Amino acid sequence: MHIGVLITHVRAEEKLLLTALRDQGVDLDVLPDRDLLFDLSAGPEQLSSAGRAWQDYDLVLERCVSTSRGLFTLAVLDSWGVRTLNSYRTAAICADKARCSLAFADAGLPQPRTLLSFEARTTLGAIESLGYPAVLKPVTGSWGRLLARVNDADAAEALIEHRQTLGSYNHHVYYSQEMVDKPGRDIRAFVIGERTVCAIYRTSPHWITNTARGGVASNCPVTPELDDLCQRAAAAVGGGLLAIDVLETGDGRLLLNEINHTMEFRNSSAPTGVDIPAEVAAFVLAQASVPV
Repeated sequence: MHIGVLITHVRAEEKLLLTALRDQGVDLDVLPDRDLLFDLSAGPEQLSSAGRAWQDYDLVLERCVSTSRGLFTLAVLDSWGVRTLNSYRTAAICADKARCSLAFADAGLPQPRTLLSFEARTTLGAIESLGYPAVLKPVTGSWGRLLARVNDADAAEALIEHRQTLGSYNHHVYYSQEMVDKPGRDIRAFVIGERTVCAIYRTSPHWITNTARGGVASNCPVTPELDDLCQRAAAAVGGGLLAIDVLETGDGRLLLNEINHTMEFRNSSAPTGVDIPAEVAAFVLAQASVPV
């Protein structure tokens, strides 16, 4: 069995995953995205940077830090019929908050009220209709970067003007969301295939609770309600290896926030007692063994 692992850097997660896969005796190629070169006029018989034809991989696991590199690589491999985790379809939905919200809505899943707009005047009206405070997010991004809590009209006008001035088209797509009064924490649940293997609370005095921004991880019981919601959310985006962010409301309801398709888990195995890298490795091997 031949497995390729696409990486940008060997972070703590990749070290753990590579070790878990090697412990299973996998023939493993580590493929840095800086070395990738695709001849788009050719096909999967061309060689990877490890000297193996892409068509000879039983599965390629995508672990790129760079969203753009990961997505374009998955698009190429998908067109060539190379099996990947996650799939290009799943990654493309999860990497785009608007597409993820649409997937939740299509599946009838609970989520905060979310508005999409493109012009300054329309966006200001959208935020006012949600009520202050509201949240303004980039449609692509992770680790809580560029999230903004919009407390009043002056703040909204300033944020919109800044984004209108920035050059990237992503800054000119406005994803506005109602502010959920969460209890100083949110939930991240880890779904591997059709199993919610564990979940953590991310607790912080700051309204952004990401562990990358200082949130503290502790075990969150996987209740039947949480498991059902996460399984339905995973199915809505195509399934695979997913980290699902869930918000708790003041009246005890659970709302889906977003899904991450390259899960980070370095702070989660210890509080949950679940060996997440081993779970991922077992799923990768099982998927690679399924006849095409």
